[in-house]
Amino acid sequence: MAFADFASAQSFLLTAGFVIAFIMGAIVNKTHFCTMGAVSDWINMGDTGRFRAWGLAIGIALLGVVVLEMLGMVNLNSTYPPYRNGQLIWAENLLGSILFGIGMTIAGGCGNKCLVRIGGGNLKSIFVFLIIGVVAYFMLNPFPGSDKTLYSVLFYPWLNPLAINMGNSQDLGSVLAGEEHAVMVRLVIGLVLGLFLVWLAFKSKDFRSSADFALGGIVVGLCVLAAWYVTSNISIDVDGQPYPLTQYYGEWDMLAESEEGKPAMGVALGSQSFTFINPMGQAVGYAAGGFNAALLTFGVMAFLGVLAGSFAWALVSRTFRIEWFASTSDVINHVLGAVLMGIGGVLAMGCTVGQAITGVSTLAIGSFLAFAGIVLGSALTMKVQFYQMMYEDEASFGKALITGLVDLKLLPESLRKLEKV
Repeated sequence: MAFADFASAQSFLLTAGFVIAFIMGAIVNKTHFCTMGAVSDWINMGDTGRFRAWGLAIGIALLGVVVLEMLGMVNLNSTYPPYRNGQLIWAENLLGSILFGIGMTIAGGCGNKCLVRIGGGNLKSIFVFLIIGVVAYFMLNPFPGSDKTLYSVLFYPWLNPLAINMGNSQDLGSVLAGEEHAVMVRLVIGLVLGLFLVWLAFKSKDFRSSADFALGGIVVGLCVLAAWYVTSNISIDVDGQPYPLTQYYGEWDMLAESEEGKPAMGVALGSQSFTFINPMGQAVGYAAGGFNAALLTFGVMAFLGVLAGSFAWALVSRTFRIEWFASTSDVINHVLGAVLMGIGGVLAMGCTVGQAITGVSTLAIGSFLAFAGIVLGSALTMKVQFYQMMYEDEASFGKALITGLVDLKLLPESLRKLEKV
């Protein structure tokens, strides 16, 4: 997809991001595709239908990515965010994802679900979005009149030194076989894991009986794949030479006639797919910057696309309903959950879509860690909430936590503090 000038290429990037995300938002709303709901159904009812849909989305995205990468049709070695970065920030991946999992459970949904709910009329989710967006923005951008970010003050000094140097890349293909054979090994791993996830989804009779489960998983996976394909193949024709957007940006002074139309961030023009926490921060920055076109990114357009798609489906299906907080405790839970998601999503470098689907499709080790951390944080929070509800005054937080870890088989049965209900 070669364009005659930068403005046309960037316009296509932004439009494609909106359109693909619009489809995702509509389908997620229609099928009730929800990653927090997937964990809740599994932990509280033993129902794995929505978890299998999540796994199906991962499988579809993974299969598509490894095949397209083998054919040279996508390039994921330099992405935004940098999933395959040689520095494995495992501590940030784990801590951030656990915080995110806790936050999404307390607030009743992840970043993507927050946007879907806004489109469906949930005013509580607007509140959650604003908090996530502000927190995420200041995790990455300096406070007014300062050169310090929330991340540099609270986390960088003690988490960054724990990073492990994995060489040029942390993806499983490169780690196991080196750069020379990485593409082929990624293809093998991706095909095996992707086909297993697809088989695991459709293996369940209950899953097969629900068209929505399959539709949600397939469409979300294909949307993630479509975004990877589009953003990897946009270029500008300069005297017969194709320039990817990031390269053109880097040589702007030599290639462009003026500074007009130059985006604020060149890195945000690279190969990318859907993630929602950092883009919420970008959306806040875009609004605070007076809706300056230079601050408009693929992520912001994806944010708007999901919201619009969900809104369109809510109108078509007549399910649009205005919702507000039920009580003061409901407000507190949403505020706390939103703060944890804003911090955790940036630390982990993604959310239930951004890491667990988009990131895992790159076979980055950090993405697998983040996926596990999100599930752990969410599942453990649900266990604690359950035991505190069932035992009331008898169940201290400590007892509920230890018992929850026992239920998840992370501690031996001998340490159980509360009888299983």
